[in-house]
Amino acid sequence: METLISSLSPQLNFAITHASDVSAARRAGQKLADALGFDDVKAGRLAIIITEAATNILKHAGEGTVAIMRTQSGVAMPGVDVVAIDNGPGIADLDFALRDGVSTAGTAGTGLGALRRQADEFDAWTRHGGGSAFFMRVWQGAAPPEPCGIEVGALCTPLAGEEESGDGWGVTCDLDGATLVGVDGLGHGPEAAKAAAGAIQALQKRPAARPAEVLQTAHELLRITRGAAMSVARIDYSGGDIRFAGIGNVAAVVFDGTARRALVSHNGIVGHNMRKVQEFTAPFPPGALCVLASDGIQTQWDIGAYPGLHVHAPALVAAVLMRDFIRRRDDAMVLVARRRTS
Repeated sequence: METLISSLSPQLNFAITHASDVSAARRAGQKLADALGFDDVKAGRLAIIITEAATNILKHAGEGTVAIMRTQSGVAMPGVDVVAIDNGPGIADLDFALRDGVSTAGTAGTGLGALRRQADEFDAWTRHGGGSAFFMRVWQGAAPPEPCGIEVGALCTPLAGEEESGDGWGVTCDLDGATLVGVDGLGHGPEAAKAAAGAIQALQKRPAARPAEVLQTAHELLRITRGAAMSVARIDYSGGDIRFAGIGNVAAVVFDGTARRALVSHNGIVGHNMRKVQEFTAPFPPGALCVLASDGIQTQWDIGAYPGLHVHAPALVAAVLMRDFIRRRDDAMVLVARRRTS
């Protein structure tokens, strides 16, 4: 049975520049926890995580971003993911900073150790002089086993002044592999968002199909919309490869820990002008990353320039790329998927 994870689940983004932003993020997290049926203990843990992560940004970096969303996982149990990122001085000794009781600035939850202690899943990346990023996950109940053979992390943000993003993403996973979709609806705002939703619907209809077939399904569904750029990748576990096809400017890159390989898309608009669809195949061993990014993200990034980042949670990879390469004149989306090593 295929599992769908997508941008159709809302993501709440908070710019953290003032103490009132900490409160706003915490309230939003509490509201989401209530909607997902968290008990008081789990909801309280989530509140501590959001408060501590956002306060840490203010104390040590001055400003940053906190994203709160439903878990980007194939698990049916509800949960909440929190990603906090800043561009501050970084942390010289992360292991020491994460010890319980260590707080260099008197934050509310006795330091960064509270983030790791309160979360069911936790990861962090930092670079001296290059900021810090934290990923926390809280499940509604006991942490369940993950059914997907990939880990997923994605961030999506609309153009300033818009409430809906015309960029989107979707992932399906099954026993044989996983399919990734990145989409950029033409323009921005509600009409672009409709096109993006149509592309995700195509993935729902053809969750394990070849990329060219998913694109053809989307082409039919998007005829009544303004159209979109769209990239599709299918990961084959047994074959150890990734098959890709794209129309338009949703970039696709494979990174195996040493080499960066860009995958080729053809010109066109899905839904209106899709003359040529061609599939390409690349090796995709355990541990490899696939990154899909809309044109709201600059193209000259290189994960290799961030020591050790590629082995961390995909959500952290997405957050760092979003922070450093967002254009800020359009919607923006980054989807990162890593093949599990076991």
